[in-house]
Amino acid sequence: MQASSAWHDVPKERIKLFADRALEEVPELAQDILAEIRREHPGLVLIPDESGEPKALVAIRHALELFVEQMTTGSDRPRALPELFQDFGRGEVSQGRSLDSLQEIYRLGVRLSWRRMAEVGQQVDIPPSAMYELAESAFEYLDVMVAQSVRGYAEAVARQAGERLRLQRLLVDLLLSEHRADPSALLADRAAHLGWQLPEKVAVAVLLRPAEEAVAPAVGDEVLLDMEGERPRLVVPDVDAPGRAELLHRAVAGWSGAIGPSVPVAEAATSLRWAETAVRMIEQGVLPRGRLLHCAEHTEALVLLPAGELIDDLAQRRLAVLDETGGPAHAHRLAETLLAWLETRGGAPEVAARLGVHPQTVRYRLRQLRELWGDDLDDPDRRFELELVLRVRRLRGDLVPPPE
Repeated sequence: MQASSAWHDVPKERIKLFADRALEEVPELAQDILAEIRREHPGLVLIPDESGEPKALVAIRHALELFVEQMTTGSDRPRALPELFQDFGRGEVSQGRSLDSLQEIYRLGVRLSWRRMAEVGQQVDIPPSAMYELAESAFEYLDVMVAQSVRGYAEAVARQAGERLRLQRLLVDLLLSEHRADPSALLADRAAHLGWQLPEKVAVAVLLRPAEEAVAPAVGDEVLLDMEGERPRLVVPDVDAPGRAELLHRAVAGWSGAIGPSVPVAEAATSLRWAETAVRMIEQGVLPRGRLLHCAEHTEALVLLPAGELIDDLAQRRLAVLDETGGPAHAHRLAETLLAWLETRGGAPEVAARLGVHPQTVRYRLRQLRELWGDDLDDPDRRFELELVLRVRRLRGDLVPPPE
């Protein structure tokens, strides 16, 4: 209390008398407060201390004693409260609750305490103005109790989050490893420790950071997120479930990356391999950057482009005749026409519509193609090889017409 306060003006002997009477009331008052709290909050779990006494009762009693001591000594600020109040904050985390109910309990305790303190004040003739200041101090004291609990709550949340991240990394590492034996039992055990519902199928996504300090994607708890590596990884359960894809794309907006195919959970490493292949192609500029690509929508590129050396060797053998057609521009037009014919297997009108040229032009080119490849155009295996190497050329952009 400040020197000019009404409480400070109360004679010391009267304050001493107030303190003695109040301390006499503390044991019974603490019991009454706890009983009222239990009536208001019947689900409250009372945890005993080493002596078997409820920790809540011990904390109430200590808080009352410290408050009376503060008023007796004339301390300006509430003293630190017992570690028990931090424990209560930690307990709310372990019970999966917020601090709201705990603050309600504290307010109830302060309200009941003030009623009894007011009665004691009347008994020893403490002036009303001084009692008003005592009430203000009681609410300051409430703030200190809440602050202690908030501190404990925050520490517990941080520890819980750290432990969850550790368990999540262990589960992700296990999911994305190659397995020689059936990992189902171990996966189920680690998923249970994390509180993660083990799905039948998962898809694995690999991301490219838009910036070093980029905030982690806001995925829900059902998606496992590993931000530790250079390329963050996500394990997405039941990616084909209604609304899941839309939620995922919103969460990773602004990130580049790829998500592999949906596979049985024990084969998640397969989905990871496809996602990693796609991400490498994004970095090479072969696949587009700036969004989350689905590998299933880029199957042709993912299957054909990584086999570059084999395809190039096949192309040299199957497309060599194009070098004898009168220059790169004409060779390009013939290759383009051949691919359109192989893909449509239609006549001149269908191929012409695909290429945007006159049918008569296509007929002329088709005759040239027949002259160049002859019976190979009737052989299914040769047609497949020709289409394969021409599709790769198109994926690489090599079928763009050269300058005239």
